Amino acid sequence: MAHYLGRIWRGAILFAGSGATLAMVAMSYDGDKRTENSNKLRALTRWDDNWDRRAPSPDVVDSTDGNKPTKATASRHLILIRHGQYDMTHKPDELRTLTQLGHQQAVITGKRLKELQATTSNGYNALIHSTMKRAIETTNDVISSLEVVPPVSSCDMLREGSPCKPEPTSSLWKPQEHKFYQEGARIEAAFRKYFYRANPEQKSDTTDIIVCHANVIRYFVCRALQLPPEAWLRMSLAHCSITRITIRPNGRVTLKGLGDAGHLPANMITYS
Repeated sequence: MAHYLGRIWRGAILFAGSGATLAMVAMSYDGDKRTENSNKLRALTRWDDNWDRRAPSPDVVDSTDGNKPTKATASRHLILIRHGQYDMTHKPDELRTLTQLGHQQAVITGKRLKELQATTSNGYNALIHSTMKRAIETTNDVISSLEVVPPVSSCDMLREGSPCKPEPTSSLWKPQEHKFYQEGARIEAAFRKYFYRANPEQKSDTTDIIVCHANVIRYFVCRALQLPPEAWLRMSLAHCSITRITIRPNGRVTLKGLGDAGHLPANMITYS
């Protein structure tokens, strides 16, 4: 009986060992696939240090010291504000004005920016806004809450539009193909105009406010972080939310806040 049980036990060990071997082979194969995919992912997401084409060249030397290449020493801080809630019942832009709630959102956002202004080393250096009606009204309300108003300017390139075809696509939002072709180039041009590392001549940090639109801001975030631009529609931004981005002297980019609406009371947070 003991001899019989021993044979069963040895058989069980051999069977278990075979199963373990098969499991190890399967795990090894699966691990190889994961490693292969991981390597592909790393290759796709490698950071481009010269993304703004402003990285210092070894051939360019500092005029004050011929032995050192010219390098930036200051950071650029960008605060992106989405406009307030607006009347969507009209088609013409001039009729798509802020609602009463939208004005309230913008005023409160201005007060939050006033608080943040005290934490900057040099205050705000510029305020740029889209030329669409809702962005202009939002800017005026924000300015009314600021203690010190920076130079204000407008920019047509910041107008709302279709940056690029999103992935995955939306069943509720399907612009015509030419919209992406035309508006995408404009929004990309806006990104290149406002997103770049500081010049070597800039000695102090700067903070600029940009008041524009959800599609534009989401596209800017993807581009700044070197994420796939087509991922922009996977994010959602509340009206008058605050997005903060810092561009370091070496060109590295940090997202410090995305769509922050904590300054607004809960019953005043809206989306569209």
